[in-house]
Amino acid sequence: MTDYDVLRVFCGPRGGYGNELGVVRDGSVLPGREDRQEFAAKLGFSETVFVDDPERGVIDIYTPTLRLPFAGHPCVGTGWLLDVPELVVPAGVVGTRQDGEFCWIEARAEWVPPRTLRQYASAAEVDDLPVPPKGEWIYAWAWLDEPAGRVRARAFPGRDDGIDEDEATGAAALLLTDLLGRALNITQGTGSQILTAPQPEGWTEIGGRVHLER
Repeated sequence: MTDYDVLRVFCGPRGGYGNELGVVRDGSVLPGREDRQEFAAKLGFSETVFVDDPERGVIDIYTPTLRLPFAGHPCVGTGWLLDVPELVVPAGVVGTRQDGEFCWIEARAEWVPPRTLRQYASAAEVDDLPVPPKGEWIYAWAWLDEPAGRVRARAFPGRDDGIDEDEATGAAALLLTDLLGRALNITQGTGSQILTAPQPEGWTEIGGRVHLER
């Protein structure tokens, strides 16, 4: 059995919740894309990361069914685990930093595949949403407190891979931040927390707590 760590990324203020992430620290044990895809499907997490160069931060990200050029919670989690100043993904170079209990990454909205950002009138409406039909990646959100930048969100990947709802989604939070042009404090899923902050020249920071499960 291939060794891997399990992290929870974007944990709530008391350390609970967060989105699970598998990280294979020695990517050389599964060098081929087909083998990596098969292993990611076997683990069944929304994303699994293979580390190809821990010193340079070169990583490869997979959902149970496809390879991603960039993803938020895998980069936050792996940045925390490797404690490196940057990560290298197919989309580009992701800056990382530690700030107290939070790990932050810096990325660009154009790295994120198209997703539907759907605003609702209240957090209660978002809470009551059923899982929509497959085929469209939907990020449903509503203001909890607009002046304070507090948002309630849920994410529905729309893929046929067993992940009907994503507990915490950094890439979608990046898109919403880019759209609104302001810092956000997002409560997603059952209780995960994602912090974001626009940066100069089209960059956005995404931050959250990370917990090592195993």
